[in-house]
Amino acid sequence: MLSRAGADVIHGSLNDIHTSGHGGQEEQKLMLRLIKPKYFMPIHGEYRMQKMHSKLATDCGVPEENCFIMDNGEVLALGDNEVSVAGKIPSGNIYIDGSGVGDIGNIVLRDRRILSEEGLVVVVVSINMKEFKIAAGPDLISRGFVYMRESGDLINDAQSLINKHLNKVMERKTTQWSEIKNEINDTLAPFLYEKTKRRPMILPIIMEV
Repeated sequence: MLSRAGADVIHGSLNDIHTSGHGGQEEQKLMLRLIKPKYFMPIHGEYRMQKMHSKLATDCGVPEENCFIMDNGEVLALGDNEVSVAGKIPSGNIYIDGSGVGDIGNIVLRDRRILSEEGLVVVVVSINMKEFKIAAGPDLISRGFVYMRESGDLINDAQSLINKHLNKVMERKTTQWSEIKNEINDTLAPFLYEKTKRRPMILPIIMEV
């Protein structure tokens, strides 16, 4: 708009210039001398900036013991005749995910990191729990780990290894889904790391027939 109005606009992409909307030291000193605060707490900027701002306040007559540089979550209690630090309240980053606010925990974030960096391997197997035999599978599905069509040998070796260990589990006649899933994870994870030096998330899916 300024250029359309005929003004010559000088900006950072054309010249090495910079300006700030924040007050300078002399302006801050002027405000401190006009207000003459009894207590002072800088609230903006990094710690080093707040420390410098606090020093300006002491230079302008605020007692050093009346200057407070606070961390996030610290409470400054204001009384009739005194001000003091009064403990802390919970504070920190709040993750916003879609319509959810603050409901994403460390476990979910860890899983997302693994999925983004290492990929996912789904193991599908059908088991006849009456006869304790593998009815179908195990079948492996890769997402973000390896390209299935170019990794036939790896997939076949993994399937054979899982089949061998699951047959041993079936010989124990276990009916615990968790034991079967743990066996798949404990068998497949070190095998894939040995072959690829990667640790994909492994998701066993057990179907009873």
